[in-house]
Amino acid sequence: MIPVDGEQPAPPDRYERDRLFIYLRLESSPDQAQDNAVDELNRAGQPVVTLSLRDTFDLGREVFRWEMATAVAGSILGINSFDQPDVEASKVATRDLTKQFEVTGSLPEEAPFLKADWFRVFADPPLADVFNPRQGSGDLISALHAHLKRASVGDYFALLAYLPMNESNEQRLQSIRHRVRDQKKLATCLGFGPRFLHSTGQAYKGGPDEGVFLQITSDDPLDLPVPGQRYTFGVVKTAQARGDFRVMVERGRRALHIHLGRDAQGGLELLERSIAEALE
Repeated sequence: MIPVDGEQPAPPDRYERDRLFIYLRLESSPDQAQDNAVDELNRAGQPVVTLSLRDTFDLGREVFRWEMATAVAGSILGINSFDQPDVEASKVATRDLTKQFEVTGSLPEEAPFLKADWFRVFADPPLADVFNPRQGSGDLISALHAHLKRASVGDYFALLAYLPMNESNEQRLQSIRHRVRDQKKLATCLGFGPRFLHSTGQAYKGGPDEGVFLQITSDDPLDLPVPGQRYTFGVVKTAQARGDFRVMVERGRRALHIHLGRDAQGGLELLERSIAEALE
């Protein structure tokens, strides 16, 4: 089970039969557009659960409901809902990288399998082995096409964005996820790193192999030192992204990492266009 948060409602023909829709309906201020979208899903035979909230204070009740649901689901699935061993594996990889920085003054060099002026691309071994790129942005489109082509019915697509969490970046990322949803009929997830590591990060690495991941990173134009350490917060974030990607690859996940360089906003614009072409 993967929580899908922030996807905008779409017509029923944009979804496969792998969804359960939860509608939190605010009775004191109902949204007619949301009601219409949910009615359309119901008529199409999609499973919908409607939970009525008298007012916004009922949100506290919902927090408790879903915390309890998580524990119950974990019991049924036979897993410990209060453990996150694969998140810990990412932490171990991160600490290893930061220790190397303390010794050498830099993170270990990485060898991208594709690069151009505005991006560098890293991939899991199966994709890197079969894809023989030339240099240039055209091959980024081919790499994205090959990556997304690996998704099948029942899979989900997750954007793992180690980027500044601002409105502009979120709009671009939301546009990308909805484009993939509409073209591939996949459930989509969007999380800003490293904060998502402590929520869906465990499921991505420790759950079933049903995710197709696109990790996006950029350089930090403004960085600050960590007090008492030789490294900066930007180095920590980079180490967390690289550590998480390393563990996903070790777990055999389908993962592509694109580094946008210093211009995250401009890079996202180009990436959005590249993904649009890759889906054609």
